[in-house]
Amino acid sequence: MVLVLGISGLDRAQAVKRALLPGLDSRELRLVQGLDSAAALVGEDGVLAASAQERHDGDKGTGAFPVDAIAACLRMAGVTPDEVDVVAHGFRYEPSAAFERDSLTRRWFREVYAEEVQREVLREHFPGQDWERKLVRVPHHLAHAASAYWLSGFDEATVLVADGMGETEATSVHAGAGSGLRTLRRYPIGVSLGILYSVVTQYLGFLPGMDEYKVMGLAPYGDPARFAAADAELMRRLPDGVLRSPLLAHDRTPLERETHRGVIRRLEELFGPARHPQAPLEQRHMDVAATVQRALEESLLHVLRAARELPGGGSRRLCMAGGVALNCTANGVIARSGLVDEMFVQPASGDDGSALGAALWELRRRRPAAPRAMTMPYWGEGFGPGEIAAALAGLGPGFAVRSALARDELLARVSALLGGGSVVSWFQGRLEFGPRALGHRSILADPRVPGMRAHLNAVVKQREEFRPFAPAVTAERAGEFFEIAPGQEGLYRHMLCVAQVREKYREVLPSITHVDGSARVQVVDRAQSPLFWELIRRFGDDHGTPVVLNTSFNLRGQPIVRTPREAVETFARSSLDALAIGDVLVTRARAEGGGR
Repeated sequence: MVLVLGISGLDRAQAVKRALLPGLDSRELRLVQGLDSAAALVGEDGVLAASAQERHDGDKGTGAFPVDAIAACLRMAGVTPDEVDVVAHGFRYEPSAAFERDSLTRRWFREVYAEEVQREVLREHFPGQDWERKLVRVPHHLAHAASAYWLSGFDEATVLVADGMGETEATSVHAGAGSGLRTLRRYPIGVSLGILYSVVTQYLGFLPGMDEYKVMGLAPYGDPARFAAADAELMRRLPDGVLRSPLLAHDRTPLERETHRGVIRRLEELFGPARHPQAPLEQRHMDVAATVQRALEESLLHVLRAARELPGGGSRRLCMAGGVALNCTANGVIARSGLVDEMFVQPASGDDGSALGAALWELRRRRPAAPRAMTMPYWGEGFGPGEIAAALAGLGPGFAVRSALARDELLARVSALLGGGSVVSWFQGRLEFGPRALGHRSILADPRVPGMRAHLNAVVKQREEFRPFAPAVTAERAGEFFEIAPGQEGLYRHMLCVAQVREKYREVLPSITHVDGSARVQVVDRAQSPLFWELIRRFGDDHGTPVVLNTSFNLRGQPIVRTPREAVETFARSSLDALAIGDVLVTRARAEGGGR
């Protein structure tokens, strides 16, 4: 059996940037390649394990070498580094004229991107391995494309990758057929949809490369017509699928290319002063968010329409990956566009997923095979009763602990708590891989409670009031509550596509219905998520609606919790009402009677 370990991230990127350009603010320091480092282990039987480094070191979005994530993957699979046949890295930078244009770019290549740098980092953490033989570098967009195509289950598909940038491209179109995957078209970094969205995120006072989902959530409050004249400056859509971005051309100097200060100045000319991170949000900011969201959606459709005319690009099945594929509003627009019949979005579409894709690319190069449909990405660590008991031993006074609950009793008690208005943290099974909490590391609540969204945003998650929450619904009844066509439930399994809440349920489900009537739905399949499905069904049986509010089990600035200890400590310092961890239910005195 071939074992391939995939890794993502560029370990030295932020340190080198800090040394090269002292005095940058924290948001500008995030403008680097190689964040969201992760590891994934794959074999001929499929994905064995996958884990993001941030879940181990607590540094959200870290680009540090994923040594802890690698160790976790090896531990979960029960193998040693010696048993791994190859390590596939999701970047492949080569010497070129682009790295000779100034001293800054030369140092970037020499100290961050070069192949020997990657070997040095591997030797530092895993000495004694033959890294000259074992290390394989996979072009970044091929890694993303592989992660989507070979997990889709489609025997042929068009594959769209869109992100900030790979080595030389920012958007690419590929064709998958059987065991093969080939590139049809590449769009250069100068027309990057990911960079465009990221720099507007920065302009709006959020963290680029991390907070783009906030801009997506803010957009429905805005009016894109207010700044319609700016659309052609953001991204021009020309015949034959060509894109041009006059805006991104405003970064002219090396410093501007590293900070986007040239683009920010032009955005201020177009839209007014940039927002300070602590300043209140104004209607103008919402209108800017709506403008860039519309530009993104129209540009993706433009690329896809042109892709259908490319030789080999006519498939009506679509796979997507890359950071832009995490924009679930745009995914919903594509799904409703009539351009595709079937669609699969890889759930770890950001750069953490490029570790998975690099491993799959190299595996299929050595062992060709047609795609197989993935199950839920529960590829992280699981924990047993002993580890849960040890974590609970550190819980202080003021909590009631019920242990060794039968499955039915646990579900009944959690359903009663939710129905009484309590907020329950839910820690079950193996950790999800990717940015979404999909029912194993979740915070759950009753979506029928009108004030629940405001309560969760202000008190529990301590985040912006406008941020929406996702509903989780049983697959059998998803179409009853949401505008999801029969047979399309799988598209919504990973919480990566927006659907409209059916009008008669918008007032019934106020805490998951966004201002535009949409919701980022998670359709829960009984076979793939049995315990979570049973809880939602039980909630529906008890309270009439098989829909629960589902958000990630973490607090502001914290990655999703990984271990029982993190779960207990996070619960204890929060205002959460209850914790369901394994077969144990922990409540506070105020949760016993239900409600807040």
